[in-house]
Amino acid sequence: MWVTSSTSNVITPTAIALGNFDGIHLGHRQVLKPILELQKQYTPTIVTFTPHPQEFFSGQTRQLLTPLTEKVKLLESLNVKQLVRLPFDRSLASLSPQAFVEDILVKQLNAKYISVGEDFRFGKGRAGNAQILQELAQQFGVFVHITKLQTCLNKDDPLRISSSRIRQCLATGNVRQAKEMLGYSYSLEGIVVKGQQVGRTIGFPTANLQVPLDKLLPRRGVYCVRALLTTEEVVKGVINIGSRPTVNGQVPTVEVHLLDWSGNLYRTFVKVQLDKFLRSEQKFPSLDALKNQIKQDCIIARQILE
Repeated sequence: MWVTSSTSNVITPTAIALGNFDGIHLGHRQVLKPILELQKQYTPTIVTFTPHPQEFFSGQTRQLLTPLTEKVKLLESLNVKQLVRLPFDRSLASLSPQAFVEDILVKQLNAKYISVGEDFRFGKGRAGNAQILQELAQQFGVFVHITKLQTCLNKDDPLRISSSRIRQCLATGNVRQAKEMLGYSYSLEGIVVKGQQVGRTIGFPTANLQVPLDKLLPRRGVYCVRALLTTEEVVKGVINIGSRPTVNGQVPTVEVHLLDWSGNLYRTFVKVQLDKFLRSEQKFPSLDALKNQIKQDCIIARQILE
């Protein structure tokens, strides 16, 4: 997939999906669907902003459901051909809705078709919405498809699917409801690096995952997981996300213990799919107490992952 931050080397004409698309959740996929159906005529293109406008105005770094490398892999699997990451700066932030449509979408990106969610906002002071985009684009013969907000069912009432709601689920460890909205298991991935190797000394060797710094970590604690190895094996396991207070850890780590598996994962790429939150992070009085708890975690994980 072609990834660019410049509109000068975009493959045109384009069918564009506009938005942030963090997570590429089921709601996002409905926005993408119309442009993918036009790929024989136009280049299916995602247009997003970097940094995120909220990050630009607040000055606070956002943790992402899908950092760039992960987002690209997901978009490629959906047949999106191009990702345009418009640099969000004072100049772009000050464009009126009319100027954004005319100068960016029409002149620079040669958009022939645009798809957005019904809550899409754009232009200076977020003055433009999906209906305004539709009216402005029509002046240039560009059709705008507006996708209704998507919902998923829970026990009581339909929940609107959104990246912010997925973040809330992950903050409480509710990875199963996050999966309902994402359409896939939330995962952590990265290269295995050397850790303190405490797990090995108590009979539970762990692989220390180096996840991207901008990856959103869910609630600290222990989860049962399925790990995808470079050998294409899928192995059951438990993962600990936290600072390991029992051994006076300071820096948060992501450590996975694989069940009924042995081998050397050092410097290999591992993707871990979170299945269920088991327990909160806690400090144990001794390594023996920690060892006994890990035994229990593994027993429960085996039952859940059967």
